[in-house]
Amino acid sequence: MASSPLNQKSNFHARSNSLPSRPHPLVTQIDEHLCRLKSNESASSSSPALTRNLSGLRDLYELVDNLLQLPVTQKSLAQQCNDKQVNELLNGSLKLLDACGVAKDVLLQAKEDTQQLQSILRRRRGNESGFTNEAKEYLASRKKEKKLIHKALKACKCGFSRLENDGEATFSMLREVERVTFTVFESLFSYICGTRMESESTNWSLVSKLMSSKRVTYKGDATETNEFENADSVLCAVIGNKSRKSEKVSNDDAQIVFQKLESSIQDVEVGVEYLLRLLIKTRVSFLNIISQ
Repeated sequence: MASSPLNQKSNFHARSNSLPSRPHPLVTQIDEHLCRLKSNESASSSSPALTRNLSGLRDLYELVDNLLQLPVTQKSLAQQCNDKQVNELLNGSLKLLDACGVAKDVLLQAKEDTQQLQSILRRRRGNESGFTNEAKEYLASRKKEKKLIHKALKACKCGFSRLENDGEATFSMLREVERVTFTVFESLFSYICGTRMESESTNWSLVSKLMSSKRVTYKGDATETNEFENADSVLCAVIGNKSRKSEKVSNDDAQIVFQKLESSIQDVEVGVEYLLRLLIKTRVSFLNIISQ
């Protein structure tokens, strides 16, 4: 009987007597990518960190699809996965597709709202009045986005918190890929939501810090910067603290905040769109295998 190229000694701890001692190179690479992404699970959900993780997921799914194209992988999955396992994998991939679609839509809306605010700020040209309504509209749109995100997270979370690693090795690996993907989505959604503004004093504390530390906030290391939170803080300040002249947010200050936000959204958006295509491709590959 021909030896399978898969290996039970990977991190998935699947039990199978048919697996040899030496793993296929693709399995080793996938395992390494999974370990790398897991090590970043507790990292800050900043734009640079998310961009790196989305890039890591892209590379991971490309390797997974290459593995799924191997005849021995297809034979192993078709013969050893039962209906329950197949349904779990398909349901998981569908949840991830839905979550990725929500992320794409929310990022697109956020980018459009940000561009509109920048256009308004440019037209004002030093006029500090009449911006409150636009700020309220932006924050109202943000509130809708957060509701969509919370709903998507709730729908996606069930099924990824606990995995059963007693199935066929490739199945266990694919389920682990889905779980790691979900953790990246959690970080992505956390980044988009930003930090909830707790009070007027909290708003102005952050705004004051932004205005007095532009070098760090706008040009420095952004690993701990959440551009969505910065924009929300500035607009909350515009709405709730118009009379506080000493800490007034100028057009130039606001422009810098929203330019930075738009740039960050574009970086993350590219990764999300690419990942969405790969999620679809992987699901189609698996459907083709089990339908043979």
